[in-house]
Amino acid sequence: MKDASFKLQPEHEVEYDGNTLTQQNGPRYFMLNKPQGYVCSTDDPDHPTILYFLDEPVAHKLHAAGRLDIDTTGLVLMTDDGQWSHRITSPRHHCEKTYLVALESPLAEGTAELFAKGVQLHNEKDLTKPALLEVITPTEVRLTISEGRYHQVKRMFAAWATTWLACIGNASATSCWMNRWRRVNIVR
Repeated sequence: MKDASFKLQPEHEVEYDGNTLTQQNGPRYFMLNKPQGYVCSTDDPDHPTILYFLDEPVAHKLHAAGRLDIDTTGLVLMTDDGQWSHRITSPRHHCEKTYLVALESPLAEGTAELFAKGVQLHNEKDLTKPALLEVITPTEVRLTISEGRYHQVKRMFAAWATTWLACIGNASATSCWMNRWRRVNIVR
């Protein structure tokens, strides 16, 4: 091919070095139930990444829409659609994220009311946005937030808790087994 203005069509077949290349049609979206011990970045010299689980052509072009810490399990949405990812992660778009949080000891009375007013995080000037904290059992709560500050959930609980992300918007980790992924269609 020598004409730079040539437009590749879906019905065209392309070969490179004798190998047929598959054409990607539009952005891709995946749900991954991330286990502990993996990082959400696409390249990390010190830790295994969540890309290990995606058996998908050019998976290296995907990125996580948001992040979970290496020691946290739960739903991670993967995409190569930067605009969609921004709508999920930007606090400006108010996309709710719900976490199931296992606590080492029961919360103090009135914690839900404090979270509803916003929490003062260490070394930050502004309170968090109001959060919904629902007590499931004395040592298990459901936390819904609409922003994503650095280690926000851990910092809100001041390191008492282990977290598990239950859902982002309408996407739920329960529809995807641990260490597994599945492709999803996004309806805008």
